Amino acid sequence: MNEDVEVLKDHMDILKKLSNTGIVPVVVIDNAKDAVPTAQALLAGGIDVMEITFRTAAAPDAIKAVADNCPDMLVGAGTVITLEQCQKAVEMGAKFIVSPGFDAEVVKWCVDNGVAITPGCVTPSEIMAAMKLGLNVVKFFPSNVYGGLSAMKALSGPFGGIKFIPTGGVNAQNVGEYISAPFIHAVGGSWVCPKADIAAGNFEKITSLCVESRRNLLGYEVAHVGINTEDNAAAQDVAGEFGAAFGFAAKDGNSSVFASTGIEVMKSQYLGKQGHLAVRTNQIDIAIADLEKKGFQVDMETTKYKGDRMIAVYLKDEIGGFAIHLLQK
Repeated sequence: MNEDVEVLKDHMDILKKLSNTGIVPVVVIDNAKDAVPTAQALLAGGIDVMEITFRTAAAPDAIKAVADNCPDMLVGAGTVITLEQCQKAVEMGAKFIVSPGFDAEVVKWCVDNGVAITPGCVTPSEIMAAMKLGLNVVKFFPSNVYGGLSAMKALSGPFGGIKFIPTGGVNAQNVGEYISAPFIHAVGGSWVCPKADIAAGNFEKITSLCVESRRNLLGYEVAHVGINTEDNAAAQDVAGEFGAAFGFAAKDGNSSVFASTGIEVMKSQYLGKQGHLAVRTNQIDIAIADLEKKGFQVDMETTKYKGDRMIAVYLKDEIGGFAIHLLQK
């Protein structure tokens, strides 16, 4: 593998890590001594990326502290508005750069040096400038000022290859709505690590905020239970019994009969000794990354796609005799 290909792979791996984590905390550090405890609090809450902003003079030392002492944390620099800041951030160990706007000099330096960058782009002209330099992920800031999801959806029409990382207006309550949109790469914000809590040393609170936000981001919920039968006739009989007992209307399909939205009767002995349980999530790719971190594996041979977006996949292992079917909401 030549050097240029390796640099491109590293760049793509970093962007993939941002996407798999889903939330990019925007961290404001007044005192560099707080950087490592903040990183540890984020990691304890399930978030392994952080964007330390150049809004304070402590930023360079804070980035270096995390880069040197927290190997499991992917640290980047935010609010980078000059080339000097960009170069300083990389020198101190930042693995990605985030800028509130599009500065061609900063973006080109990052591209030329293999540094992942997500510049702020809220207009078609800015997006086209980013694409011209080879970018396909941009920051959308401030999201709540420039139209939020509706604006990004409109922009994704002519720019279908672009993904957005919105910040500004994203919070624990609406993070699931944001992340479920197909044009969202990840979301950013400071709500998981408020500046006041960092300064006060409230690191357990930061961990709790991360846990809550990750839970809302993933949005796991049981969709339906699947019952295996021998064939079509047996499936129709089982669905009929549910109808007779509870008045559930049956909906016939190619491989199963739905006896209400919560019960799927399979027309064969399908996956799972006892059948299957379907679990919905706001973002299936993030859910897969989450489950793999927990030691579960997915069976990629069972994936289903709608266009270029995965919408369903089974886990390899059963739970309680049930195959687990992961579904995109």
